[in-house]
Amino acid sequence: MFSNRFNRWTAAAIALMGTAFVAVPGAVLAQTPDHPENTAAQFPTRNDLKSLTGAGSYLAARHASVERDASSAAAFYRSALRTDPKNNELLDRAFISSVADGDIDEAVKLAERILTIDKTNRVARLVVGVHDLKLKKYATAQTNINQSIRGPITDLVATLLSGWAAYGAGDAKGGVATIDKLAGPEWYPLFKDLHAGMILELSGKEKDAGTRFERAYKLDDSMLRVTEAYARWLSRNKDSAAATTVYQAFDKKLARHPLIVEGLRETKAGKKMPPLVDSAQAGAAEALYGIGATLTRRGGEDLALVYLQLSLYLQPSHPLALLSLADLYESVKRPQMAIKVYERVPSSSPLKRNAQIQLAIDLDSADRTDEAIKILKGVTSEDSKDLEAIMALGNIERGRKKFGDCGATYSQGIDVLPAGNDKANSVWYYYRGICEERSKQWAKAESDMKKALELQPDQPHVLNYLGYSWIDQGVNLDEGMKMIKRAVEQRPDDGYIVDSLGWAYYRIGNYEEAVKNLERAIDLKPEDPTINDHLGDAYWRVGRTLEAKFQWSHARDLKPEPEELPKIEAKIANGLTEDNSNSSAAQAEKKKDDGKGG
Repeated sequence: MFSNRFNRWTAAAIALMGTAFVAVPGAVLAQTPDHPENTAAQFPTRNDLKSLTGAGSYLAARHASVERDASSAAAFYRSALRTDPKNNELLDRAFISSVADGDIDEAVKLAERILTIDKTNRVARLVVGVHDLKLKKYATAQTNINQSIRGPITDLVATLLSGWAAYGAGDAKGGVATIDKLAGPEWYPLFKDLHAGMILELSGKEKDAGTRFERAYKLDDSMLRVTEAYARWLSRNKDSAAATTVYQAFDKKLARHPLIVEGLRETKAGKKMPPLVDSAQAGAAEALYGIGATLTRRGGEDLALVYLQLSLYLQPSHPLALLSLADLYESVKRPQMAIKVYERVPSSSPLKRNAQIQLAIDLDSADRTDEAIKILKGVTSEDSKDLEAIMALGNIERGRKKFGDCGATYSQGIDVLPAGNDKANSVWYYYRGICEERSKQWAKAESDMKKALELQPDQPHVLNYLGYSWIDQGVNLDEGMKMIKRAVEQRPDDGYIVDSLGWAYYRIGNYEEAVKNLERAIDLKPEDPTINDHLGDAYWRVGRTLEAKFQWSHARDLKPEPEELPKIEAKIANGLTEDNSNSSAAQAEKKKDDGKGG
């Protein structure tokens, strides 16, 4: 995902996966929304809540949690809490649901109630402390934040936030000292130098800030925010050429990151760039974002969600925090929530274009394909050479069986492909070949498949697709079979490719080998209706008629394509006849839509 590619916080790669996580009551991610439609239409109304008993509200909240609807869960838990205000479990669940939903103001009210009961609740302390920091109540912010400490991750976050609170209170020296006193894992210095440098920068100590930025940069020059902070400082305190060099070094590691592209444009124009952050609140948001983004990629989604929501509470339009939050929702398969987050990315941000591409992909997954296509066509109309947007558009069209459209879209990309990147370029010809084959333009499809193999020899999916297509047409049988076997050798555990081999044997009349390979494919993909149907046909051909009918019945029950269901039912009733013997072949053709093979 985009935030995975664009945010480089690599210093904490292994250490962050220790046992230092805050104990979060309840499962935060079990309360994130996931509805195919707009959740606002399903959100409980006041009348809904009034009509429920305490037990009813609790059960509704638990159901909303299972459905990953944080907004409804929080509302129902609060409703249940009103009928049973001394129930600490309800209080905890209402609090965590509110944080998960990003309703920090409501979470603060609940956190304050929790702290009257349990003064050591670290998540409640953190939330109240961030709230104080936003309101510029820096002294109480430090008090609460310092009491949220427990383990390497939370120690670092609390210390960075405490340092920013001290800066906000007018004590930049004390803030830097607080950060410098923190001792811990070997990945701490990177974060410490970055944030100390930003505090020094805002307090007018540019020379000292530069020393810290340079030190952080030497520790990890692949860290996006370190690169940005250092290059911006160089543009103001050294010269544009030095800043440009830093940006160019990063661009060699991760080409064409939008923020780096913008930085290069600015420094090449000789502009002096402002600091990365401009306030204590923005600095604290940066700290919360940085650790939250890292945790998202390292399997710590529960705590990452807390940090990212708090970051956005302090700085609602932080584009990288928004992308990281959307990426988190995608990682737990909640595209509907990711959609809402991508829509919040400011239009002025260089990352807006990336957000639009991913937004379109998620819209398509939510069956809002027309909206997705409209967005991507808008992106490609602004830049006709945007290969990422063109590929996303072609993939959506191909997935939705718009084969004429996707062929034209991939052609648009092929026309502007850079030279010399054969492996990456190969996939364009492969995908266009699929669209051409599915739209009955076999000569063009064959040419593109051959071109794909020329650019990337032995690519298993291309070998599988082209080899199967030849066998299905009764041409180049020996070469086609060799291709499929080479594909299977490379992907022995890919059920679709093994199915292709079995079905290829079936098409040339070698039914014993067909059975052997199709049984293997079933082991790999037992829930695929087409493979089950193929195996039924093969069983019938070798005289295993009872097993054939069982396999067809299983294929029927696995919800095949609607047009295939009557054909399968006919085979169950009458066996394999001349009238239905080609039905499985038709299914095999359909399975090639996504390039997974026959």
